[in-house]
Amino acid sequence: MVYMYPKAYIEFLAHFHGTRDYFECHEILEEYWKEVDPRNRSSIWVWLIQIAVAMYHDRRGNQNGAKTLIKRCLRKKVEHERELPLLGLDGERLEKQLEAFKARLDKEVPYRSWNMPIIDNELRKEVHLLCQQWNVAYGSPSDMSDEFLLMKHKMRRKSL
Repeated sequence: MVYMYPKAYIEFLAHFHGTRDYFECHEILEEYWKEVDPRNRSSIWVWLIQIAVAMYHDRRGNQNGAKTLIKRCLRKKVEHERELPLLGLDGERLEKQLEAFKARLDKEVPYRSWNMPIIDNELRKEVHLLCQQWNVAYGSPSDMSDEFLLMKHKMRRKSL
């Protein structure tokens, strides 16, 4: 099967919407970014990584880190307006979601899972299929009792 989108991007979305493993989102897209556009710090891939890292910080209670990243993502969103539809995402809806994310952080409301606005039905099917293969439910909330998921950056180092 030929994918319209990079495999790494589909895996990123499956983790973002299915496993809610934002650390893995970062790892997958960083590796892909380093392959295709390594010196471009303004790359759409870096921007998506930063959204996932903001989610990771928020979920583990580092709301200052999450705020810093989300503010940066909101400022840089305009740079990616043309690319987002090419990646099957609704840029306007995503911007509203990022603004709502920032507002929630400003009010110190605890973490809440959310989904990126995928507008390409074929992409959504690919992401759903990958979630099924991984035996995770697309769109279910994060498992807040999974310590490895919440603190993967620390626990991963111990296992290396």
